[in-house]
Amino acid sequence: MSKVSEERQEYLSRLDRVFGSMPWLKPKEVKTFRAKVFKSGNSLALRLPAGLGLAAGMEMDLRVENDEHFSFEPIERPKRKFNLGKVWGSATDLTLIAREDRQFEERPLLWNGEGEPQQPTRRR
Repeated sequence: MSKVSEERQEYLSRLDRVFGSMPWLKPKEVKTFRAKVFKSGNSLALRLPAGLGLAAGMEMDLRVENDEHFSFEPIERPKRKFNLGKVWGSATDLTLIAREDRQFEERPLLWNGEGEPQQPTRRR
């Protein structure tokens, strides 16, 4: 490890000790990358480095502040919903459970004072 890297590690560990109980006061870690803007059809495109951890096809929310500062963040995809229309009517041979099969036998319950407390078993 180089001397600069060791000094940086020591600096960061001291910062962690100082801001450990107040993480909102910790300065943001900023990484800088050099990217190139190029023409793609009738639009401009920005080639982003792979080190950002983005995947092809991700949708991003781009924010422009005062026409000079740009920031972007991924848009969360909506959760997929179950389409009931695809399975409705597919199980036509099902029958209802008979009423006598729906009855449960009474059993002793611990909170009613009827059951014996069980000791937890140890796994080895």
